[in-house]
Amino acid sequence: MKNFWTSMLGSLTAMVIFAAGAVVVVLGLIGIAVAVSGGEREPTFAQGSYLVFDLSTAIKDAPASLDLGSFSLGGLPKSIQLQTVTRALRLAAGDNRIAGVLIKGSLGASGSAASGFATLREVRNALATFRAAGKPVRAYLTNAGTGDYYLASVGSDVILDPFGVLEIPGLASEPMFFAKAFEKYGVGVQVTRVGKYKSAVEPYTRSEMSPESREQLQKLLGDVWADVIDQVATSRKITPEQLQAVVDAEGMMQPAKAKEAKLIDRSAYVDEVIADLIKETGPAAGSRKTFKQIDLAEYAKIVTGPDGPGGAAQANGGSASSRGKIAVVYAEGEIVDGDGGPGEIGGARYAREIRQLRQDTSVKAIVLRINSPGGSATASEAIQRELRLARAAKPVIVSMGDYAASGGYWIAAYGDRIFAQPSTITGSIGVFGVQFDIEKLAKDFGLTFDRVKTGQFADASTISRAKTPAELAMVQKLVDWIYGEFIRKVAEGRKLPAATVEEIAQGRVWSGTEAKKLGLVDELGGLGAALSYTANKVGLGANYEIQEYPVKNEFSEVLQQMLDQLTPSGARSAQAPQAALVQGVQKELKVLETLNDPQGIYARLPFGLRIR
Repeated sequence: MKNFWTSMLGSLTAMVIFAAGAVVVVLGLIGIAVAVSGGEREPTFAQGSYLVFDLSTAIKDAPASLDLGSFSLGGLPKSIQLQTVTRALRLAAGDNRIAGVLIKGSLGASGSAASGFATLREVRNALATFRAAGKPVRAYLTNAGTGDYYLASVGSDVILDPFGVLEIPGLASEPMFFAKAFEKYGVGVQVTRVGKYKSAVEPYTRSEMSPESREQLQKLLGDVWADVIDQVATSRKITPEQLQAVVDAEGMMQPAKAKEAKLIDRSAYVDEVIADLIKETGPAAGSRKTFKQIDLAEYAKIVTGPDGPGGAAQANGGSASSRGKIAVVYAEGEIVDGDGGPGEIGGARYAREIRQLRQDTSVKAIVLRINSPGGSATASEAIQRELRLARAAKPVIVSMGDYAASGGYWIAAYGDRIFAQPSTITGSIGVFGVQFDIEKLAKDFGLTFDRVKTGQFADASTISRAKTPAELAMVQKLVDWIYGEFIRKVAEGRKLPAATVEEIAQGRVWSGTEAKKLGLVDELGGLGAALSYTANKVGLGANYEIQEYPVKNEFSEVLQQMLDQLTPSGARSAQAPQAALVQGVQKELKVLETLNDPQGIYARLPFGLRIR
């Protein structure tokens, strides 16, 4: 099946061949430059500087072996680790060299997909900590979306450009459906699934959402939105009802209306903002045209060391002279069978990592940070097996990011304690199988197939014809069994009655807030809260070292990251609508490449579930 989709996407690969060659040359040049220079110059900054936080810098969970964002090559987007952002902001709160924070830019403008609200909440909390220290947080916005404003609203001075727009229309999810296209071009689809809310297969079998899918998405968006407007309203000293009223009345607000609604403090041009900051901080050394400042990423290098939060300076107060290590394992991406590729959680690879951590006596606990919509059931079980064994030797704590659903929840279920943000998307305890056939498509091209076999099911895996009722029954039996195991494992891991899990499962997605009420999650909090809890649990207090895994990315992963960044599919740009449609189709079909479970059974979120 994977080969089929690989062929369909072959033409897309050709489009990046020349780009790949260029990237290889660039990487070679980078290596030469670093070797000649002997490394980067240690960043410095003046007393009384502002920390500049550019929202266009993509925020990611896991560290990269090569910081591509530190190079200015052809407009490549910058990226920074979430732990680096939150630690830098919290340290800056007590650093008398830092006078304040300036937020600028826009999420996703770099070309990387914008972070989810669970990630943004952790950043927002760190900004709130900074402001609580008595230091100003200024935010300068031009054309701001909901995520931009969600962060900016915590500021003590929220400024909108005179010709800028504040776009806060609410949240929406708009899945794409392929059923009619498959029918038109002769691609057959048959599904086996368990759980009335397990809607991951709907894009291939329907032309619109099922009532069950609509119900769960409406509830999920409502939960996330309620958390967003509650925090924004609190920061802006208005009620959630007042905020909802202006959102429904306006959607997109010009500066005058935004100020009238108390969503901004003033309107000013960028040169006026810079002039104000020059008066406050004094001019930057060697320039009277700008203020004293340091980029957040540069500041982080000074306060966390070259290795970031996993190096000698620790993410949550741990010291270099530690008595034990806490391993943070980042499970970010699709869960796939085997070792996996760039941006994927390979079941075999992660099982090996966790096995090594289990056997390492210097590692006192494991924190599993999950940011995944799920995927292969076989790979999920391989990872969970090692986590169960590890839990018998040392604590295993789970921290959920934007997504930890379906297979993502499968690997979380046995955690000693599970942390999630209110806006985390989790649950989706359900299983499905999807079978494609190209019989009609092949006939349209004059192609036919024939076969001989030695058993009834010998050719059951073919895509040259539709599955027979007996073959579908065989797959459904397997799906039912795996779903039963999923229920059993969640019940055992969470110490819940199986009947209770069955009731809240059914493939339904839940927000972190609802998941806590249902017993699927223990605490609401971010990665920092999970680390603090873990350190206290194993008696390390603040005296611990963090080590992050997987340890490094392979060269191919770094290359793929650069290629991904050169293709700004996530950018909030003024691209042509037809280009956006093509990119959407490509992204949905690309997901099918990750469906490599050897049994063809998956525990995954709906493919089109994206909140914007």
